[in-house]
Amino acid sequence: MVGVHLRLGKWHRKLAAVGTDAAMRDWLATRGSLTARLVAASGTFRVRRLHQKAAPCSFEEAAPIGLARRERVWEREVMLCCDGVPVVFGHTVVPMSATASDWPLFSALGERSLGTTLFHDPRVVRGPLEFARLRGSHPLLARARAALGGNLDGHVFHARRCVYRRHQGLLMVTEVFLPAVVKLAAATTKNTT
Repeated sequence: MVGVHLRLGKWHRKLAAVGTDAAMRDWLATRGSLTARLVAASGTFRVRRLHQKAAPCSFEEAAPIGLARRERVWEREVMLCCDGVPVVFGHTVVPMSATASDWPLFSALGERSLGTTLFHDPRVVRGPLEFARLRGSHPLLARARAALGGNLDGHVFHARRCVYRRHQGLLMVTEVFLPAVVKLAAATTKNTT
């Protein structure tokens, strides 16, 4: 069990607790739709769906989405790409108890952005953002590494997560910011000055 706890993220409500530079802090603190910001910062934006299936949730996901213990959930993973470059790995979990009326479009998203749906539905209530600095052994980094087909060692990874509520249904989105997002931030800054 000790090994499991070493792989978990330490989530904080205050962004300052994860210690990051100004460029990454700016991306992590995005209050509106991250998708909208990525679209605005790139010539072409694409959601590449990796999978959407039933899977066991992680230990650190159970309590925030109202589960008493680790259970199976609906899981969706995507790579958000700007100008062909992956910049954010997205991981979403929904309890199996959620109904189609709670999240009517979740099962039919395909390669569309979940963020677009969440931010345009007035019945969706967004909870507070939480932030973490993820170690290389974190399960989400292993999944991102596998999706990218490459080595992500030598980088510090920052992530944020948020629980959304619609009717009685809960849904948690975790976004892992990949190294290329900082280059995108630098390009965006140059284009606006």
